[in-house]
Amino acid sequence: MAERKKILIVDDDSFLLDMYALKFNQNGYEVHAAGSGTDALKKLHGGLQPDIILADIIMPEMDGFEMLETINKENLAPTSVKIILSNKSEQSDIDRGKGLGVSGYLIKANSTPQEVIEQVADILSKKEKNL
Repeated sequence: MAERKKILIVDDDSFLLDMYALKFNQNGYEVHAAGSGTDALKKLHGGLQPDIILADIIMPEMDGFEMLETINKENLAPTSVKIILSNKSEQSDIDRGKGLGVSGYLIKANSTPQEVIEQVADILSKKEKNL
């Protein structure tokens, strides 16, 4: 059996965080959840090396963009595939995500949890083919 992919899900909405954690777990992922950008950075500083970082944008303390900027600046997760999962769908946000090295930008309102999992798997497999 293939090694389980590690995913770090970052969202301040505990209902969504729990739901996505459960769904990804049911689909064979090793799930690590963080309720804020600060919490996610603590996990990464602690040595977590996820295959995927799935992050919300709108969060208190530190938004998803600031978190990604810090991750990039400190080279915390150099091999992680970074994906944004947000309700912010303005082109400027999508462009800013791309500028931060994001491989995918998923809109929460447009996708069921199962579709999110499929899209994440699709983005990951495309990235792995390009390595």
